[in-house]
Amino acid sequence: MAEKAENTHTIYSDNSIGEVKIADDVVAVIAGLAATEVEGVHSMAGDYTKEMLSKLGMKNLGKGVKVTVDEDHVYVDISLNIKYGYSIPNVSAAVQDKVKDSIENMTGLSVLEVNVKIAGVNVPAEK
Repeated sequence: MAEKAENTHTIYSDNSIGEVKIADDVVAVIAGLAATEVEGVHSMAGDYTKEMLSKLGMKNLGKGVKVTVDEDHVYVDISLNIKYGYSIPNVSAAVQDKVKDSIENMTGLSVLEVNVKIAGVNVPAEK
C-alpha cells in the first residue's frame, strides 16, 4: 500500500508485517495537548489564520506548535499563553518536561529540544 503522506517518519518496521509511520502533525498534536495539561498554561498561541479557523469552530490541536523530525530526533517550538500570577520559568520548565515525556512515551522518538515562547498572559476579567 503506497500512500503519499506529508512529513511522515517510520517509527517501527517489521518486514514480516509492515511498518508504522507517524506524521509531524500528530507529534504537534501530542505536544499541544501535553502543554495544555500543565497548571498555569491558559492556551496555545497561534498565528492569525489558525486563530480565525478556531473561532469558526475548526479546531487545530497542533496550534502554536512547530515540530521538526530529523531521523529519530524531534525538535519542538511551542507558543503559549500563560495564566496571570504563575511563574513563567516554572511553567515553561514543566511544559518542556511534559511535552518531552509525552512525545517520547507515545512515539518512541527522542526529543532533543522543546523551546517555549510565551506569547501572552491571560488576565482574568474583574467581576
